[in-house]
Amino acid sequence: MPAARGRPTSKVIRIFVTGGTFDKQYNELAGTLTFKRLGRSRVDVSVTPLMMIDSLEMTDRHRAAIVERCREAGERRIVVTHGTDTMIETARALADSLATIGDKTIVLTGAMVPYAFGSSDGLFNLGSALSFVQVLPAGVYVAMNGRCFEWNRVQKNRETGIFEETST
Repeated sequence: MPAARGRPTSKVIRIFVTGGTFDKQYNELAGTLTFKRLGRSRVDVSVTPLMMIDSLEMTDRHRAAIVERCREAGERRIVVTHGTDTMIETARALADSLATIGDKTIVLTGAMVPYAFGSSDGLFNLGSALSFVQVLPAGVYVAMNGRCFEWNRVQKNRETGIFEETST
């Protein structure tokens, strides 16, 4: 059971779901991508859907809502599933607010391929993020492709489809 709002607990990991490719499902009849939450874990997690939008549609208002929910969370360890196109912008908003969020470890993760397409990296990335969030010190990170990056030292390489470390 999660701790009361505002009181940190080290046992439960809060997962905030925001949408993006990670949560997309292909509707064969309509030929469209829709959102559906999937996941499985042996770690004590509490899943909270915040929004189900493509990250390209995410605004500063959406990011402020994510920051506020991370601030309010009683858990010290938080994973945010997020679309990969604007994941770094949300990580920046969280890092800029870290002083008010408190002593928390926040890991953002997502998927390049929807789960329904069979070769999705989503569950692998989620598993990695759950592992990283348990061992990293307080701060904001991005976990993709089996690697974990400090939020300000990562970029999405659109040509190769992977996240990679930057020098700045």
